[in-house]
Amino acid sequence: MLAVDGPSGAGKSTLAAAVVAELGERAALVSTDAFATWDNLVAWWPQLERGVLEPLSLGRAGEYRQVDWTSGEPRPGALVTVGVPEVLVLEGVSGGRRAMRSRLAHLCWIEGGTEAERLERAVARDGEASRADLRRWQLFEQGWFAVDGTRESAQTRLP
Repeated sequence: MLAVDGPSGAGKSTLAAAVVAELGERAALVSTDAFATWDNLVAWWPQLERGVLEPLSLGRAGEYRQVDWTSGEPRPGALVTVGVPEVLVLEGVSGGRRAMRSRLAHLCWIEGGTEAERLERAVARDGEASRADLRRWQLFEQGWFAVDGTRESAQTRLP
């Protein structure tokens, strides 16, 4: 299992998609964005454990219901099945959390520029209406990463 972690707007999704494209059918991608909402930033983790990580560890396909943001508000979305891959790429904020590290083959941290640059990329991606929520998210993740020690624990750190 490979985790690609770092702050919002850093380029985690782009990097993870490139890794999965390179590995082809041998890899599967799960993004923490499929679980997180503005009101549930990282406490959704048990859903990922029960629905995906535990079944995969037993050699069975996993599944989860992703968050649908198409209306601008989070609501239950499509049910996603995750087949048993050679490599699971877990992408997103908190994917490389301390509780996961013993199960990871590799943790990659991507910084993605300055805080202001990341905010502008995230706003370009999610829309101007999300700016205040994204800024609140940035403040949360600063504390999260500091306490969790994610950056310092990564085997690979990209600027």
